Amino acid sequence: MTGFYLGLVGVGLLLGLLGGGGSLLLVPILIYLGDFPVKSAIALSLSVVGATSLIAVFRHAREGNVCWKNGVAFGLSGMLGAYGGGRLAGFVPENLLMILFSLMMLVTALSMLLGRRLRSGVETPLGAPCPAQLHLPAVLFDGLLVGIITGLVGVGGGFVIVPALNLLGGLAMRAAIGTSLLVIGMNSLAALIGYLGHAPIDLPTVALLSAITIPASLLGHRLSRLLPPNGLRIGFGVCALVLAGFLLHREVSWAALEAVETLVTAHQEFFRGILTATALMLLYWIRGLIHQKDLGPNPPR
Repeated sequence: MTGFYLGLVGVGLLLGLLGGGGSLLLVPILIYLGDFPVKSAIALSLSVVGATSLIAVFRHAREGNVCWKNGVAFGLSGMLGAYGGGRLAGFVPENLLMILFSLMMLVTALSMLLGRRLRSGVETPLGAPCPAQLHLPAVLFDGLLVGIITGLVGVGGGFVIVPALNLLGGLAMRAAIGTSLLVIGMNSLAALIGYLGHAPIDLPTVALLSAITIPASLLGHRLSRLLPPNGLRIGFGVCALVLAGFLLHREVSWAALEAVETLVTAHQEFFRGILTATALMLLYWIRGLIHQKDLGPNPPR
């Protein structure tokens, strides 16, 4: 059990250091070290990461590192997607959920290793200022997408939210981390409500896990002032890449592929709708790339 408790400390440290990554570690820790069923582990992860994030956000808020307007807009959109994802997870086989979780971890690891460097922004003694303008359509779109992922596989989305707020929303790194904790807490709450009814949640277990992760997250917040954000990003990306490879090797099997085929066959209309929505999002993304190219490297705001 020592590895189990050390893993929980690591989850809290990651939330405090980088504003995300906790659920990427917590779900496999609960399943493989704590022997929890997959859906129970996801529900517990949502409870613990959500509570830890909401408590940690107050420390960032006191230092002026939370942009409430950006966070609330992103979070409200994310809550809608997270609730829907949580309800949908009840119809997905556990083995398939783990494969989706592993793929999400793989994408996150690659984005952290290959993505652009996070910008530091303009710092002040009280933290990074919030941008004067809010690109509401982009914020709502990104929030909904992250929320669906949160609800479906229990990933808080911190490593999607932080780069989105930093690179697209114009928030400096410390403000992006603080604001992402608010969004993670909101998304986790909505996803947890979506999970109610098909995943049991033991409140004493949630309290025990939170009692370990919350102090660790506060310690991580203190350490974040001493460590370089991009070095932490790369280090976590390497760890997530290795763990994603292990999970995919463990979970992918012919039985899992047959479960996918059965699920698609039984809900053909639903998956046609998913493909249509995906195609529309892809076209929206391509449109954004075209317009950005037309406007040049420094488009007017």
